[in-house]
Amino acid sequence: MRQRAFRQVDVFTAVPYLGNPVAVVLDGEGLSTAEMQAFANWTNLSETTFVLPATAPGADYRVRIFTPKAELPFAGHPTLGTAHAVLAAGLAQGADGRLVQQCAVGLVDLTVEAKGLSFKLPRYGLSELNDAAAAAWIGAEVLGSAQAVDVGPVWLVAELASVAALEALRHDAAALAAYYVPKGMTGATLFAVEGGRVVVRSFAPGDGIAEDPVCGSGNGAVAAFRLAAGQVRSGDSYVASQGRQVGRDGFVHVRIDGADIHVGGECVTCVRGDVRL
Repeated sequence: MRQRAFRQVDVFTAVPYLGNPVAVVLDGEGLSTAEMQAFANWTNLSETTFVLPATAPGADYRVRIFTPKAELPFAGHPTLGTAHAVLAAGLAQGADGRLVQQCAVGLVDLTVEAKGLSFKLPRYGLSELNDAAAAAWIGAEVLGSAQAVDVGPVWLVAELASVAALEALRHDAAALAAYYVPKGMTGATLFAVEGGRVVVRSFAPGDGIAEDPVCGSGNGAVAAFRLAAGQVRSGDSYVASQGRQVGRDGFVHVRIDGADIHVGGECVTCVRGDVRL
């Protein structure tokens, strides 16, 4: 074991403890996959990341991302929180306001902005879910069809009829996990739109995450859903709120540029120190 630099960063907020925390081990060299997974299980956060030297040309650093139960190819709030920690620690400079993160899904482009960071979804694809079981667990009216949206993680995405219905939702976690886990999905992200207000909730009980406070990849999946449905188009931007049902108050900034989807927000470091790993 040795001392390794550690940060805990709150993402999608400028106010500590109102966003989604990610644990960041800034020196992951020499750790096995099993050791990383065990530490991620110990932190008991929705994600824990480990920073490593880049191995792909053009990347500023490499990151591995773990839930308490499994490694992810990509995730949104860990990408932003890790980039924030890497910049603050001086491990990368962000040339011309840009960073390139290497992770299991490939290279992810990030933009360093005046207030926070944003990432471009590395890929996305949608598949309509026609089976009735896709929405049966929701217990609220769904507009249109649910979609399986692949943004690295695969989210079951559905739009509810009203913000009130989404906020009041009490889903059946066991039924949800029984549906999506055998299909290789990460979880379900539901949203509702009223006027200019967009509200999002994300659930991944199969990974030990009853409700993700503020989910970057889930919001990216919602943006892909909305783009495909014609609700937004190139040049549009909006801010989604998430987390109030679990005592948080996160805000996710989404921007559409052609077919590209950019997801961002503010970050704040809440814990700084060392861990023995």
